[in-house]
Amino acid sequence: MEYFTTQQVSKAFVVRLDPGEYVLESIRELIIKENLKDAVVLSAIGTLDECRLHMVVTTKYPPENRFEHWKDRPLELAHIGGVIADGEPHLHLVVSDHEKAYSGHLEEGCRVLYLCELVIMELKSLNLKRVRDEKNILRLTGK
Repeated sequence: MEYFTTQQVSKAFVVRLDPGEYVLESIRELIIKENLKDAVVLSAIGTLDECRLHMVVTTKYPPENRFEHWKDRPLELAHIGGVIADGEPHLHLVVSDHEKAYSGHLEEGCRVLYLCELVIMELKSLNLKRVRDEKNILRLTGK
């Protein structure tokens, strides 16, 4: 285990996304606009009418991914969480329809149906980065 700590929490962003806006694309826009290097996505709730995610479906290496895509289908957005390191988001989401829940890696193309509210907290002095190890797996590190 390795961990990184800071007592320098800078800003909190409470973000409202309106119908037709895209979740990951909007987060990336905020990262650029606010020059966010390191942050955590603490919460996200809302509804989507289009969703793209991927999940690992094998235990072998390299892992195989399954991509899911829902279009013109109402989904409840229960959560998005993850880390923004060196300006790059790595986020997972949980969505559900009237029968079951789905979880995976947030992809571009998740469109807001009615509303989406996110909370993002900027972290200072961590200097996080993701580097590939000898197996080509991304590892979170401090610079």
